[in-house]
Amino acid sequence: MKILVIDPMVAGVAGYMLPAALIDLLGEPSALDPLADVILDLGLCREFDYSAETLNIGGTRATRLMVEVEGGRSGDLPDAMATAAGAAGLSSTAYSRALSVMGDLGRSGYPPAETVFSVVGTMLLLDRAAFLEGTIVTTPPVLGCGVIETAYGEIPAPSPATIEILARHRFPFTTAPIGMEMTTPTGAALLTALAGRAIQQYPTMVPVRVGYGSGGREIPGRPDLIRVVEGESLPAGEEHMLILETNLDDASGEVIGYAVERLFAEGAVDVFITPALGKKNRPVSVISVMTTAGEEGNLIRVLMEETGTLGVRVYEFRKVVAARQRETMPIQVGETERSIRVKTSTIDGHLIAEKPEYEDLAAIAREEGIPLRFVDEEVRLRLSERRRKGYDPRGGAGGGCPPDHPNAANSARDE
Repeated sequence: MKILVIDPMVAGVAGYMLPAALIDLLGEPSALDPLADVILDLGLCREFDYSAETLNIGGTRATRLMVEVEGGRSGDLPDAMATAAGAAGLSSTAYSRALSVMGDLGRSGYPPAETVFSVVGTMLLLDRAAFLEGTIVTTPPVLGCGVIETAYGEIPAPSPATIEILARHRFPFTTAPIGMEMTTPTGAALLTALAGRAIQQYPTMVPVRVGYGSGGREIPGRPDLIRVVEGESLPAGEEHMLILETNLDDASGEVIGYAVERLFAEGAVDVFITPALGKKNRPVSVISVMTTAGEEGNLIRVLMEETGTLGVRVYEFRKVVAARQRETMPIQVGETERSIRVKTSTIDGHLIAEKPEYEDLAAIAREEGIPLRFVDEEVRLRLSERRRKGYDPRGGAGGGCPPDHPNAANSARDE
């Protein structure tokens, strides 16, 4: 699966920096030519032209978009955005993201031609590279300080619109002692519409290519760069995970139980409790939370809020997992044929286990008025019979035994 990381922690995201970085990543300087034609056809301005120029910023190659607009007119920005997005041929996903950006920016105060080019252009590039079908994440954007010029005079940076957009989405940001606007409202609206979450560190992935975009600004003490990184998720069977762990010696069972429910609801992969002895031989409960890298921030917050713990240990580990596939199988239970979901686990093509879904077994037990364990035994027997009839000669959990020579472990399991 494709992963796109947007990194605006150094210089924020302003103007055409994000589409410039995507053009640099894709290596297609004329990729937005169709959109420029659409903007002219819609009459958003009298003349519109752009170019993608290559810069060298501190030894880093980057792309900057130069846009020239003449006779730009004001108008209803959402209508212009919707029309341009449709004319540019955006997919339904990209189209809805563009309208989401417009919802954050409001109906006035932004020049239609430039804003349409920035927003629809970004969606068009993401569509072209199929990034919207994968995962998009971003680091927290950096905001500047000092004062900025507006049509109403000087105001403190960042602009009120930028803060409002980030607050509306509860999106984290960072700050820097730079006396200028680093992240603009359009940049903030793009990030919140595109990224499923903001991360402090890059997710574990296989990097494929990198692109840099620049706004051509002079920023004291740092380069004017935004970075985008295309990656691929790790091969099936290997995951990099984190364990969050803390000791609780003064929390009741009800508090711990509720914390476990909250952690699962917030996306924890697994949560388990281990009894232990702590300081002064006091009994403690060690609560362990398993999560993927990049998701730990919110879970740490929940763990602290619900238990009152003052510290959480974080361990990284590598996890090797079997490939899993879910399918619905018709299985005879008693006199009736039932459709039951079964999870099949394999490694290197060899069968490890077949597990029927608990909910399906429980539904049968309730309907038939028989104990759950009887239903489970019957279904597993049918699965075993089905496996023997269509046995794969590459071997299964028995380690490669041919079908006419089952090993003792398989025989005991199937009886």
